[in-house]
Amino acid sequence: MTRDDHARLAFATRQLHAGDRTPGPHRPRATPIYLTAGFEFDDFDQAHARFAGTEEGFSYTRVGNPTNVAAEERIADLESGVGALLLGSGQAAVATTVLALVSAGDHVLASSSIYEGTRELLRDDLARQGVAVDFIGDPNDAAAWDAAVRPTTRLLFAESIPNPKNDVLDVAAIAAVAHRHGVPLVVDNTLATPYLLRPLEHGADIVVHSASKFLAGHGTVLGGVIVDGGTFAWADHPDAYPQLARQRGLDGLTFAERSPRTAFLDFARRVAMRYGPVPSPLNAFLIIQGIETLSLRVARQSATALQLATWLERQPGVESVDYSGLPSSPHHAVAARYLPLGQGSVFAVTIRGGREAARIFTDALRLFTRMTHLGDVRSLVLHPATTTHVLRDEGQLAAGGIGQGLLRLSIGLEEPEDLIADLDRALAAVAAADLLSTVGAS
Repeated sequence: MTRDDHARLAFATRQLHAGDRTPGPHRPRATPIYLTAGFEFDDFDQAHARFAGTEEGFSYTRVGNPTNVAAEERIADLESGVGALLLGSGQAAVATTVLALVSAGDHVLASSSIYEGTRELLRDDLARQGVAVDFIGDPNDAAAWDAAVRPTTRLLFAESIPNPKNDVLDVAAIAAVAHRHGVPLVVDNTLATPYLLRPLEHGADIVVHSASKFLAGHGTVLGGVIVDGGTFAWADHPDAYPQLARQRGLDGLTFAERSPRTAFLDFARRVAMRYGPVPSPLNAFLIIQGIETLSLRVARQSATALQLATWLERQPGVESVDYSGLPSSPHHAVAARYLPLGQGSVFAVTIRGGREAARIFTDALRLFTRMTHLGDVRSLVLHPATTTHVLRDEGQLAAGGIGQGLLRLSIGLEEPEDLIADLDRALAAVAAADLLSTVGAS
């Protein structure tokens, strides 16, 4: 099957067949796990060629591994990218992307509505390296992005579906701002997954994922991935990205000259090789197993999430529900444009009664697992104000819309009716506690 023939296949077919490799005499149908630190060279000259980059092939798993490459090729195909780089975690993917693009004195512009770990990386760790960072309060305010770009800005960063507020990004609008200023747009597409949204098709230049979440789906492994869209013209900006378009290698070429479409990805791979956030081939294998059922899981989870969000919004003990699939959501129109197959399965619900009500509600749940993770086949619950966002003060929490009664739900594959019964039990526990406190006060 040719590359063009493969491109015409449906998503569900490609998630099973993209990146298939059957090397060796035994031709296994499943991707083998190449659990080895290094690879044997045929001779002295081949060892030199592999290290010099004049011959393709594997030398050391920190640099590349056949199992990891199979996962990279499948994810790149599903995201409509020209290539991908598998890493040890989602945070490794974000950090490697940023480190490949910035130098001391540069500037990063990011949405304020992003994963808290990424926000802290940008705000705290980059600052120590002499990189300035600003955050945009409303991620879909294109004018705010435009006004905040500096001559030293090297990338714009946002999430397609941020957690826990489920505020959907207008990818095309922000990509237009980025390109007007000659910088790439990087989008974390973890919660949308390539099944629901492919940001590269809407103008984004680079996509990152925490593969630990929906791509794997089973909550057993960590992994991250960077996908290069291959569309940004690095050679046109040698002053901004000298590492890609000015510095020359042993062959006398820059990354942009050597491989114009994958220049960023090739350089990011070198950054990762040096910093060492390598994934285990076993993890890569398990991520591939998850991807094979990605569309089935995400479609089911999104449908259940909408059913639960609709039910929760009608309950008297619920103050609000942040889910873009609801007509009441301020992000509903944007979601209708970008997410016609479903609005994802991670959203926020705010329980009346603040932090104590959230505590009672959480502890009363029996099917929802109390843990910090997303995209699992099991439904999960977490209180952001006391966990993921615990380092924010009350003013910062309020600015981000993270109230003390807000809970993040990640919907799994259980029967919707069973999950509703579990939520109803928890709401009843909150109501009963309030009744008891009222009786005690009288």
